[in-house]
Amino acid sequence: MGNSAGRSDFEWVYTDQPHTQRRKEMLAKYPAIKALMRPDPQLKWTVTGMVLAQLLACWLARGLAWRWLFFWAYAFGGCVNHSLTLAIHDISHNTAFGTGHTARNRWFAIFANLPMGLPYAASFKKYHVDHHRYLGGDGLDVDVPTRFEGWLFCTPARKLLWLALQPFFYALRPLCVHPKAITRMELFNALVQLAADAAIYALWGLKPMVYLLASSLLGLGLHPISGHFVAEHYMFLKGHETYSYYGPLNWITFNVGYHMEHHDFPSIPGCNLPLVRKIAPEYYDHLPQHHSWVKVLWDFVFDDSLGPFARVKRVCKLAENRL
Repeated sequence: MGNSAGRSDFEWVYTDQPHTQRRKEMLAKYPAIKALMRPDPQLKWTVTGMVLAQLLACWLARGLAWRWLFFWAYAFGGCVNHSLTLAIHDISHNTAFGTGHTARNRWFAIFANLPMGLPYAASFKKYHVDHHRYLGGDGLDVDVPTRFEGWLFCTPARKLLWLALQPFFYALRPLCVHPKAITRMELFNALVQLAADAAIYALWGLKPMVYLLASSLLGLGLHPISGHFVAEHYMFLKGHETYSYYGPLNWITFNVGYHMEHHDFPSIPGCNLPLVRKIAPEYYDHLPQHHSWVKVLWDFVFDDSLGPFARVKRVCKLAENRL
């Protein structure tokens, strides 16, 4: 098996995640960073434009031949829907309307979810808080693959398949690793999504619905933007568990590539993350970083030392739930 030359277990560490201490240090040295912790005034308009663009694409997809429908679902819809998941990521940190309007942020995330065809926003919020609080936490951070994934997807062909199936792993992994009770907001998210899907099907038929679902599954699968799944926390260099990407795709992904910066300051919206690096370059410029998500995917598939096991894991004590 390919893994014999690569990894057969996660990288277990017995230290706390690095971001908490860095945050304290940086705020003490650069209090101006606090001023960046404010809502992004453009976010709601950008997201609304993207949702309307996908609705227009649905209307146009009615008359497309199937091969063209799947082409546009990958080339256009995949970019928009993947970008919307990253808008939902930003909104989950209350960056659309601010921390004083959490309910408004939750509802807006559900609106951003509409073109994706499947409910996602409320469940993402529920689990994402753990990814920040317990980064790499065994049984708590559902962003880390399971031992089964590490064992099975260990050759280039299997790793390629694993990348193509990312949306399924992200949807199913939480149910295996850290199942949580279904919340009222998740039910609301599902009902709103079902109503929107039913309306699109009733108005325009099957093809627009296939277009939306294909946009989500293809866009979150083997797609250049999906490089961020691997770039963010897979251990390309021993001892480093979070990496930033400073390439051009940040322009259409709400700066999710500024990932060191994001984990250092989760309440700063994507639009302000480049300013964090500008204010405190000595904290970021020397760190290992990525400049191409396509290269990240290529290296992940063909480098023996990379695979689902190439993650830092730690045992975390469960904090009392303050949210």
